[in-house]
Amino acid sequence: MSEVKVDYTKKEFPPILSKVGLILTLVGLVLVVLAYSVDHTRSAFNNLILLMFLTSIGLGSLFLVALEYVMGNVWSVPFRRIVEFLGAVLLILPLVFIPIYFNLHDLFHWTHQEAVEADKILKGKAPYLNEQFFIIRAVVFFGLWILFYLFIQRNSQKQDETVDQKLTTRNIRISAFFMPIFALSLTFAAIDWMMSLEPHWFSTIFGVYYFSGTVLTALAAATFLIIYLNEKGYLLKNLVSDHYYSLGALMFAFTNFWAYIAFSQFLLIWYANMPEETFFFINRMEGNWVYVSIALIFVRFAIPYFALLSQPSKMDPKRLKFVSLWILFAHMVDLYWLIMPTFSKDSFVFGWIELAFPILAYGILILVFSIKAKNKNLVPIGDPKLIRGINFRL
Repeated sequence: MSEVKVDYTKKEFPPILSKVGLILTLVGLVLVVLAYSVDHTRSAFNNLILLMFLTSIGLGSLFLVALEYVMGNVWSVPFRRIVEFLGAVLLILPLVFIPIYFNLHDLFHWTHQEAVEADKILKGKAPYLNEQFFIIRAVVFFGLWILFYLFIQRNSQKQDETVDQKLTTRNIRISAFFMPIFALSLTFAAIDWMMSLEPHWFSTIFGVYYFSGTVLTALAAATFLIIYLNEKGYLLKNLVSDHYYSLGALMFAFTNFWAYIAFSQFLLIWYANMPEETFFFINRMEGNWVYVSIALIFVRFAIPYFALLSQPSKMDPKRLKFVSLWILFAHMVDLYWLIMPTFSKDSFVFGWIELAFPILAYGILILVFSIKAKNKNLVPIGDPKLIRGINFRL
């Protein structure tokens, strides 16, 4: 098979990214250690936000890569490798989970045996909500995610050398098998790590709620890096605004999808008016939490919606970079709104501890990406669909 000819030259990865990632990670680690020494319970809740944020980036990126293979997408091939490298965040999730393991009793009410014995509902959920099964599920989640990532990424990179189309076929099959596992594992991870913070509460679409934010956040991270690296000359010279449009359109679509799921969840629970469900929203409408709830509507939906509403805005690199960073910030706010009311029901808490974990999150994200991308092709030059991807026009 003849080699795919593209106008791409591998360059040394920009050292500024590695330096920024390393500095942010070190500063974040120091602050996180200090935070745990000052208030380990509050820090554990923030650590959970960190875990869910990085899971969104890593697992969401793997989903986007698998989706390309399953759907046979062409437009995304020229920058799929960027998304693949973002998926490497999955490799460090077990390390992020370790502090949570040692603080289970501070985070989850159902881990207290005396509370379970005195509560009929918790006793009924005990076969599922127990520490041993909880840890087993977490290990299975991490194992499956990392295994699928390693297989898909290895085949993709091997194709750069062999230009073997069978590797694409192999990844299509792996991705097809991954999709139902992704849906189930993402849903149960959201239930285990967030919904069980309030073990009396339940929502049948909570997994879909987290899915919408996960894919949107992964898209945002990928979009920013794709545009940044392309502007610096590290990607293909043939990329045009038509390629950017698809990224902007997807972010716009998932912004609307998140709003639809969020409103549906609220409306169905509020209309049914069942005490075991409504208290979740009542807690977020009392005290200072009401301001966070109202702000979330604008931060998570209104601002990115109007910023991406017009067709030109979906193709404007500056606009897309701003919206991408905004969506990453909005996802942090969303996770804070989901998790922290369990720690402080009366009013929201915000201080240097709440800043320490986002610093570490962005540091890990940048550092892992830069390490993974160093000395590697940022474009899948062996993919047989690459030429069609480069020539993609609306």
